[in-house]
Amino acid sequence: MSSSGSVGRSVGAVVGGIVVGVVLTLITDMVLHAVGVFPAWGQPVSDGPLVLATAYRIVFGIVGSYVAARLAPDRPMRHAVIAGFIGFAVSIAGAVVTWNKGPAFGPHWYPLALIVTALPCAWVGGWMRERQLRG
Repeated sequence: MSSSGSVGRSVGAVVGGIVVGVVLTLITDMVLHAVGVFPAWGQPVSDGPLVLATAYRIVFGIVGSYVAARLAPDRPMRHAVIAGFIGFAVSIAGAVVTWNKGPAFGPHWYPLALIVTALPCAWVGGWMRERQLRG
């Protein structure tokens, strides 16, 4: 395979993993809003639903990173961690943009939790794929 083909597959793997994580998160958010677990969009959210949101975002972060590693043409951990770094950067940007913008954005622990968990989730997703390849 040509070098450009490998680069394209690498980019596709990372983007694919991120898309899987984001889509799963958005669908879950919409369902939980629709069934009343979360309040209406733009309304304050208490700690309980945000703990739930943190938990499924951790799971979906792992799944998305696993997908990036699974689609990678080589070096699955590297692809998973790159996806994690992108999630880490996006989480920081989200925290900066929403910090002190009002109760609709929840307490400060929530965006900090997303920042802190991004890279460990990526590592777990990559580790799962590497373990699968070894087994």
